[in-house]
Amino acid sequence: MPIATVNPATGETLRTFEALDAAGIERCLAEAAATFATYRTTGFAERSALLNRAAEVLDADLEAVAQLMTTEMGKPLAAARAEAAKCAKAMRWYAAHAEELLADERPAEADVRDSGATTVRAHYRPLGVVLAVMPWNFPLWQVIRFAAPALMAGNVGLLKHASNVPQTALYLGELFERAGYPRGCFQTLLIGSGAVEGVLRDRRVAAATLTGSEPAGRAVAAVAGDEIKKTVLELGGSDPFVVMPSADVERAAATAVTARVQNNGQSCIAAKRFIVHADVYDEFAERFSAGMAALTVGDPMVDGTDVGPLATEQGRADLEELVDDAVRHGAAVLCGGRRPPGLEQGWFYEPTVLAGVTDRMRVDQEETFGPVATLYRVGSLDEAVERANHTPFGLSSNLWTREDSDVARCVRDLQAGGVYVNGMTASHPALPFGGVKRSGYGRELSGHGIREFCNVTTVWRAD
Repeated sequence: MPIATVNPATGETLRTFEALDAAGIERCLAEAAATFATYRTTGFAERSALLNRAAEVLDADLEAVAQLMTTEMGKPLAAARAEAAKCAKAMRWYAAHAEELLADERPAEADVRDSGATTVRAHYRPLGVVLAVMPWNFPLWQVIRFAAPALMAGNVGLLKHASNVPQTALYLGELFERAGYPRGCFQTLLIGSGAVEGVLRDRRVAAATLTGSEPAGRAVAAVAGDEIKKTVLELGGSDPFVVMPSADVERAAATAVTARVQNNGQSCIAAKRFIVHADVYDEFAERFSAGMAALTVGDPMVDGTDVGPLATEQGRADLEELVDDAVRHGAAVLCGGRRPPGLEQGWFYEPTVLAGVTDRMRVDQEETFGPVATLYRVGSLDEAVERANHTPFGLSSNLWTREDSDVARCVRDLQAGGVYVNGMTASHPALPFGGVKRSGYGRELSGHGIREFCNVTTVWRAD
């Protein structure tokens, strides 16, 4: 795949970039390793000041970087502005909380004495150079939610971003330099996917994090496993949105629309499978389909647009294949199901609701990365939980109910990294984020995320 900015609203190639050659990659690796040797010794106060300064730079650039993201991957401009603001918020959160999150831990005094020590503590030390392989769908947020905690922990970063958002990638590398970070603290590598293995195998790279597709995660994990290097993977999702009889159906249906089409439907944590109890199914289906059909599809640069284009032409083709397969096998299209008329130049697709989905359809097991929802009717909570878990993914989940017993059951039995009750899944710097099964492993954000790339060191002392 060429490294290029291609406007998904028009299909026009705006800029192309040459990939780094071997000498350029070597320069970046050498600089990262040299910088880590000194940056690792800085204190939290210095790191916090730098990260707060980066947030200030991003605040000043917010409109320009939002337009850049929209140009490169097609999200509505309002969503791009919100993404940039969220990144600044996360940087400030880690600047404020990293020191307490990485404070030394001390066991109980009885255990210290039992170990034969005078004092014992667990100390968090940075691992080193961390390679981040990041996707295009949240081109700023996915990177910042790694970079902010990693830099606050004393690590340095190398970014291999998706090849269709090269200008956003370059901006991220420049952002930290402009904020005053030492050269080499965070560098963008404009490289293709074929160069990732060589970088990851380099002895100067200590670990890797990847957000992306299951095949990409499997490839990076295999190389890292061979090299015995730590990885964190956040892969695909097919999150269930369960609606029970006691739910506020009107609010659930309205939230369901937003939960499905956020980021033009191209979000791993977007709700994708809507599992609704028979008692409220008809009302929910009517409200949900009407809400999806009422969305404005169009130019993402225009305020008021709800859904922009898919980020790539292949992404739209993949989505169309899933919908066509479902219809061939008997699914009913309640709304959408086609390319919107009048928007032939870009990679647009109508918000779509499919009902009557069965196990025979690919859409039942594969992730729909676009504004397509699948709707299921169930007769009990048992059936809802079974259907929710009937997927290889386990990123997050949504439950709508007023019954505490429903909540307890789903928290216990849903196979997911999160259960969001009477609301939609959303990431926040204070909340751990990640999944199970083929959605990956490890956690980002919160204290769990900042500790992922630390060497937890036991310090035992007898006087």
